Amino acid sequence: MKKDIHPDYHPVVFKDTSTGDAFMIQSTATSKSTIEWEDGNTYPVVAVEISSKSHPFYTGKMKFVDSAGRVEKFQKKYNWDKRNASEGEDKKETE
Repeated sequence: MKKDIHPDYHPVVFKDTSTGDAFMIQSTATSKSTIEWEDGNTYPVVAVEISSKSHPFYTGKMKFVDSAGRVEKFQKKYNWDKRNASEGEDKKETE
């Protein structure tokens, strides 16, 4: 195996930003921020938005990330719901 071509494989703490849980595993990920872990040593910490502690598949709970979905945002942005509602009423009256 060639030397100095592989990334450094070291312990890294991953912190779930949605739940606050943290776990340490071996990884090649790097970070400028560090955290003092339970064993007293300092390790780089990488923030993740979702992990097995917060993902609905693993927790068994459905959790909405935002209150308005993509379709609702689109409809609100272009006043789609108002235009289509009035067009639908016009079609019903002509029939």
